[in-house]
Amino acid sequence: MNIKVILIVLGEPNSTFSEVLFKYFNSKDYKKNNKKKIVLVGSVKLLKKQMSVLKRNVQLNEINDVSKSVNKKINIINVNYDFKKAFSKISKKSNKYIEECFDLSLKIMKEKNIYALINGPISKKTFLKKKYLGITEYIANKTQSKNPVMLIYNRKLAVSPLTTHVPIKEVTKLVKKTKIVRDVIKINNFYKLYLKRKPNIAILGLNPHCETTSNISEEKNEIEPAIKFLSKNKIKINGPIPADTFFLKNNMKNFDIVLGMYHDQVLTPVKTLFEFKAINITLGLPFLKITPDHGPNYKMLGKNKSDPSSIFYAFKFLNYLK
Repeated sequence: MNIKVILIVLGEPNSTFSEVLFKYFNSKDYKKNNKKKIVLVGSVKLLKKQMSVLKRNVQLNEINDVSKSVNKKINIINVNYDFKKAFSKISKKSNKYIEECFDLSLKIMKEKNIYALINGPISKKTFLKKKYLGITEYIANKTQSKNPVMLIYNRKLAVSPLTTHVPIKEVTKLVKKTKIVRDVIKINNFYKLYLKRKPNIAILGLNPHCETTSNISEEKNEIEPAIKFLSKNKIKINGPIPADTFFLKNNMKNFDIVLGMYHDQVLTPVKTLFEFKAINITLGLPFLKITPDHGPNYKMLGKNKSDPSSIFYAFKFLNYLK
């Protein structure tokens, strides 16, 4: 997969995303290892104002078309945004601007398949307004893509929640053989296409110790049949494995990825293990999309103290791809 251009949607303007980007662009890692063209989509005026507040120096090359982008420069396509301060409280005032940034970026992504998309964080409460579970589902809707899969990727171990931002009480009725099979096939295909290898996949159970005193067992009725079907189709898979013991070192080292049944079952341990050294990859879109694994972090606005590890990891991953 020959990705030549990384398109970056700047996302929520009142977030620490610009700060972590500046830290990467000022780093030795960027100067030494970045091999792709970089094109930002967002407000030039705002980015320069934030740069001044954060006392960073990044040379921006303003363009109106991706074809005019150049290597070793931070190219940017402007999207107008009216603001008073470099950083303010998150509010619905930025919603139109964020949507325009996404719409322009997705229009560009349709033109060629040599792009990867990085999107900055957004506020689920303010921007998505409970219409979508998360940015994964928002982009899927915009691109008319069905059944997107969230993959939190670290080279040592990646995790994927079968259900994303849904209430716990809704999880059990969403644990279905068909969804497990569909998600695992997408994950397996991603590893083969982008990383050129077949992953070893672990499947967690839903119930403590994969057992239940109820007459209904999701493990027996849904999870085990899915694993049996996938095994017959030559996918390297094992489970169901109790979630309380899977994340021991001796267990983890045998797998590339673990599919959990709900969000915090796998995201809590992976963030404990790797902190911000992981990226959120959306599978099932017409292109490769990555979101740094952090939110707007509005409490740290303008303080120059945000951890940039996830954006560093995103660029490291994309530059690894041929």
